Amino acid sequence: MPSGIGASYRSLADDVYKSTTVAENKFSVIESVKKAFSFTGTPSRRSDPLIARSDSQHSTQEQTGINNRERKMPTSASAEETALLGTMPSDSMDDIELKNIQLQFPSARTLSRDDSSILEERVETGRGSVLVAVQGNRNKPAILTYHDLGLNYVSSFQTFFNFIDMRVLLENFCVYHMNAPGQEEGAPTLPDDYVYPTMDELSEQINFVLSHFGLRSAIGFGVGVGANILARFALAHPEKVEALCLINCVSTQAGWIEWGYQKLNARHLRSKGMTQGVLDYLMWHHFGRGTEERNHDLVQVYKSYFSSHVNPTNLALFIDSYIRRTDLNIVRELEPARRKEAHTLSMPVMNITGALSPHVDDTVTLNGRLDPTNSTWMKIQDCGMVLEEQPGKVSEAFRLFLQGQGYAVRLSRKYSTSTTSSAEVAPLTENKMADFRRASLEELDIAKKLQTQTAAPHWSASAINITENPISEAVIC
Repeated sequence: MPSGIGASYRSLADDVYKSTTVAENKFSVIESVKKAFSFTGTPSRRSDPLIARSDSQHSTQEQTGINNRERKMPTSASAEETALLGTMPSDSMDDIELKNIQLQFPSARTLSRDDSSILEERVETGRGSVLVAVQGNRNKPAILTYHDLGLNYVSSFQTFFNFIDMRVLLENFCVYHMNAPGQEEGAPTLPDDYVYPTMDELSEQINFVLSHFGLRSAIGFGVGVGANILARFALAHPEKVEALCLINCVSTQAGWIEWGYQKLNARHLRSKGMTQGVLDYLMWHHFGRGTEERNHDLVQVYKSYFSSHVNPTNLALFIDSYIRRTDLNIVRELEPARRKEAHTLSMPVMNITGALSPHVDDTVTLNGRLDPTNSTWMKIQDCGMVLEEQPGKVSEAFRLFLQGQGYAVRLSRKYSTSTTSSAEVAPLTENKMADFRRASLEELDIAKKLQTQTAAPHWSASAINITENPISEAVIC
């Protein structure tokens, strides 16, 4: 406060809403106390807190000046008095009675294919037609996805590619979600005489999809069975796969325990539909053990999906094809001279699994058979189904993996730091990489010349650090 306790205030320039005031020390402490306690008196005795009232102790000249100020701005003073009185506590409060409580539950999560940004197309292949869902601008670099058992592109990738970090990434890529025959949502039951394609034949269907959309190559992104199919396609057509992101990929043939369980599941699916035993096996296959304690809501969503939106007969055919798979027959060649002749995945591979997934040992086996110079093994903690339980970590790893393959932000080089630079995302092919190295050498020569000519050069170039693999060793997140 600008003055003592017994000060009154008058507004400058006759505007009561201005914050600048001047104190007038004209009253004693007793008078200010009286004025403060006058708020609790009767309405007839209530005094204006901003404008001093007449008193027997004041002279006639002071009373006349105060009355003139009252007549000069009655509306503003009334407004200030109303505002001050409105902040005071009321003597009486109305009783509040709680009559009812209405619970508002959050909307239940669903796996729905109603997404206007995704267009579905039927592609004819040598073994029937398959459904492919296209998400993004088709002029952008391509990412091809393939789903796991009991799932399709909606239930396997919808949540992950709608994650905020992946939404930003999708602005620079186009995703082609491929579905195995008869596995899409609402698919009719395949005919009794239909022979389901083998794993190698399913991989060859990718060739038809790439030709249909005019794609020379794509980045593979597969989960479980889809990862095995993409790996087979990459072994047969390495020139059409730029990189692979494999989640819970199995590189060996089915063992006796897996073969027995899956045979029993396929028999139940054909005769009884989705039984409790099949449902439990699918939940274990995707999430591992202890999922109820980790995420009860997520378990209920997928249990409901498996029970209501999966065609049991078509799934049984898909399971039969998967358990009849052959070994990928890839080996790690330690001798540098014979490394090019080794039968292995020649493109960069990111091998991901969850710490609670039942397929951790399978991914370790695959990692031991890959070339260590172009492969990475990653285990993510506290999850079994990594795309659902840890989408942030997977998206970050995938973004770094793409940057390591040349899909980096290219900044235009300027000789002045004051100018702005435009950015775009594009793959750097071998020719582009050669041009990039040549331009870098030329810029280094220019920089040396500028340094010799001037003592303080103003030239600066935005360098791009492109590595063969941003995660050179096994990573545990």
